[in-house]
Amino acid sequence: MAEITASMVKELREKTDAPMMECKRALTEAAGDMAKAEEILRVKLGNKATKAATRIAAEGVVVTAISADGKTAAILEINSETDFVAKNDDFLKLAADSAQLIVDKAPADVAALSALPLGDGTVESVRAGLVGKIGENMSLRRFVRVAAEGHVSSYIHGGSKIGVLVDLVGGDEALGRDIAMHIAASKPKALDSSNVPAELIETERRVAIEKAREAGKPEAMIEKIAEGTVQKFLKEVTLLGQVFVKAEDGKQTIEALLKSRGAKVASFTLYVVGEGIEKKTADFAAEVAAQAAAAQR
Repeated sequence: MAEITASMVKELREKTDAPMMECKRALTEAAGDMAKAEEILRVKLGNKATKAATRIAAEGVVVTAISADGKTAAILEINSETDFVAKNDDFLKLAADSAQLIVDKAPADVAALSALPLGDGTVESVRAGLVGKIGENMSLRRFVRVAAEGHVSSYIHGGSKIGVLVDLVGGDEALGRDIAMHIAASKPKALDSSNVPAELIETERRVAIEKAREAGKPEAMIEKIAEGTVQKFLKEVTLLGQVFVKAEDGKQTIEALLKSRGAKVASFTLYVVGEGIEKKTADFAAEVAAQAAAAQR
């Protein structure tokens, strides 16, 4: 069996917010398998064990750009080491200019975007120049370019920490913005149940089965209970199944809202700054000193 190290326990605790000893027991039971240990904690502790899964662990901004006709758009995440730099005007200009280049030039990936002409050089030379000027690393992390089936609406929230693009067919700009705002607030994982990864569904099913067994439910009922749990999960994580955040009756789903307006969502993209990135920790005094030094440059 794999050795359960302190760093493994720490990683699981940061992902789940579960008590340290519970994390160690789960890792031991899972023979060091991190994903399996997280499942074990979810069975024992419920949704509390995924509390930390959406924590943001890096700085930077999400920016969008949309063509004048609303048919082409881009969403881009650009990262920095500190929030101080994420508010720098030159950094924000690089982000905005890069997003517009994605719309105009359709680069295949970040490397191709970095090679595009910008100012007196390229996107990469501008980035490298800012790194030298500010003294902090920054990177163009990811982007999506949308060639819309309908028209694109966007929404930026939380000081550019969350960004959304929605390709809406039918409806109007107000509806598109409402849908984009809903996505930013509710963070669906997929448009509908057919687009939810099978492994996510199977994980929910396994957890539901184990929780039902631990609760002493009759074996004959367990599959039915698990199916009910999966269906509830799909409503919670799919855009069409979610209740609209502005629904006056607290019941209208996005699917019902779209139907009432004769519209449909062809696709959407949601970016949250730092999603999946582990941020290095630094003491507060050192960070303030670094910011002060950058401000004097």
